[in-house]
Amino acid sequence: MSELPLKPRTQKSRKAATMAVAGGWGPGFIVKLILMALIDAIGIFGVIQAWRAGSTTILVVAIILLLVVNYVYFARRAIPGKYLVPGMVFLLIFQVYVMLYTAYVSITNYGDQHMGSKDAAITAIQSQHTAVAPDKDPYAIVVLQKGTDYYLATVVDGEAEYGTSDQPLEALDGATITDGKITAVDGYDIVKPDRDNWDTLQTLAVPLSDDASQGFLMTERNGTQAKVYLPTVRYDKAADTFTDTETGLVYHDGGKGQFVDDAGKKMPGSVGWRAVIGFANYKTIFADTKMMVPLLKVLVWTICFAFLSVATTFFLGLILALVFNSPRIKGQKIYRTLMILPYAFPGFMTALLWKAMLNRDYGVINKWIFFGAEIDWLGNPWLARLSIILVNLWLGYPYMFLVCTGSLQSIPSEMMESARVDGAPPLRQFRSITLPLLFIAVAPLLISSFAFNFNNFNLIFMLTGGGPLPGTGSDTKIPGATDILISEVYRLAGVDLGTPDYGLATALSILIFVLVGAIAAFSFRQTRKLEEMA
Repeated sequence: MSELPLKPRTQKSRKAATMAVAGGWGPGFIVKLILMALIDAIGIFGVIQAWRAGSTTILVVAIILLLVVNYVYFARRAIPGKYLVPGMVFLLIFQVYVMLYTAYVSITNYGDQHMGSKDAAITAIQSQHTAVAPDKDPYAIVVLQKGTDYYLATVVDGEAEYGTSDQPLEALDGATITDGKITAVDGYDIVKPDRDNWDTLQTLAVPLSDDASQGFLMTERNGTQAKVYLPTVRYDKAADTFTDTETGLVYHDGGKGQFVDDAGKKMPGSVGWRAVIGFANYKTIFADTKMMVPLLKVLVWTICFAFLSVATTFFLGLILALVFNSPRIKGQKIYRTLMILPYAFPGFMTALLWKAMLNRDYGVINKWIFFGAEIDWLGNPWLARLSIILVNLWLGYPYMFLVCTGSLQSIPSEMMESARVDGAPPLRQFRSITLPLLFIAVAPLLISSFAFNFNNFNLIFMLTGGGPLPGTGSDTKIPGATDILISEVYRLAGVDLGTPDYGLATALSILIFVLVGAIAAFSFRQTRKLEEMA
C-alpha cells in the first residue's frame, strides 16, 4: 500500500503546494508573464495615445480589453476564455470595429473641405478671411525647418517666439538673437523661400495668440518679414455665428458641417468640418438621377461581369479537368502543372502584362495575331469589356481546374462502374452522376468566386482603370465603361483627384456589402436544395 501525501501544515506550505499544482513559477508561467507584460505595455501605450487624442470610445474599450485579458490569463476559473479571448479581441478590432466605423462614416460628410473638426474650421475661416492691418508694422521673421515641418519665428519684446498655422506664437528655446533678429536655433534649420517650399510657406498664417481676432502673421515673398493680417469676419462663440465685418451678413451653423446664411447659401471661401448628416449620402445615391442612372448601368455590368467570369472560368476549368482526369492521358502531372501556371503569378502583374499585350499601337496581340491591325481593345467600350472577361478567364480557370479535378477524383469509382454496367452512355453518366455530385462540392466555391469577382478591383484598375471614360477628360467621377461598383467607389472617393468624398463612397460600399450578402444567402439556400436532392 502506497503512502498518502502529507497535508501541508502551514499557510506558507499550503501556498507552495497550490503553486506546484498550478504549475508554480515554472518556465511556462515565466513565459506567460513576459508575454502579458508585453501585451500590457502595448495596451497602456494605446490607452495613453487615445487619452492624448481625446478618443473617449477607444480609451474606454482599450481599458476594458486590458482588464479582461489580464483577468482571463491570471484567473484559474477562466481557462476556456484563454482560448476564446484572442479570437474575440481580433474579431472586435478587425471586424466589428471596422464595420461600425464604416457605417458611421457613411452617415457623415467626411470628404473634401470636410476633413477636420469644427474648431479647426473656425480657425481656418478666420485665417482665410483677412486683410492687412493698417496700423501694424511688419515683423522681422525667419522660417525654420525641422524635418518636413516649417515654422515662422520672430522676436517679440526681446524674446524669441515661433508658431505654425495650428500653433499660435509661443516661446522658442535655444534661439540666438543678434541685433533683434534670430540668427540660429538649436535643432532647427533657417531656410529661405524658393520654388520648392514657397507654396508651403504661403499657407503659414500664424496666430499672434489663442484669440484669432488679434490677427495672424503671414510671410511676405522675400521671407524676411511678415505682415499682420486681421480677420474680416467676427466669430461669436456664444451664438456660434460668423459676421462679415464688411457686409454685415451673419452666417450660422447649417447643421451639415458648413456655415450658411439665412437663405442657406454657403459662406464664401469657407471650409467645412466633419459632421453627421444622417442618411443624406444614401438619399443622394437613390434620389439623384445624375448618380442613380449611371450606378444602375454600373450595377448591371458588375453582375454580368461577375456571372460571366464565374461561368467561363468554371466551364473551361471543368473541361480541362475532365480531359486530364482521363486515365488515357499520359503525363498528367506535367500537364496539370502547366495548367496552373497562370495561377502562380500575381494577378495585378498579369493584368499589367495583358494591358501591354492589348495595346493598340505596339501590343503583340494586334501585331502577331491580327497581322498589325490597330484594334483598340482597351479604348472601345465593348472591346474593353470583352478584354476584361478574357483576361479574367486566363487568371481564373486554373483555380476552377484544381477545384474540379479534386471533386472529380472524390466521386466513387464504384458509382461510375455501376452506371456503365447498367448501360448508361458517357453523356448520361456525366449529366446524371458526375455533374450533380460536382455541383454539390463546388457550389460554395462558385458563390465565393462570384463574390470575389463582384469586387475584383485589381483587375479593373490595373487593366483599364475603369475606362474608357466618357467626356473629355479623366478627372471626372462619371463611371467608365468597365467600372464595376467597387471601382466606382474608388472613383467617388476621389483620392487621385484630390477631391475625396469618403462619406458617399462608404455609403455605396455598404450597399455593395448588403447586395453581395443577399446574393450569397440566396445562393447558399439553393445549394442546400442540391444537397437534399442528392
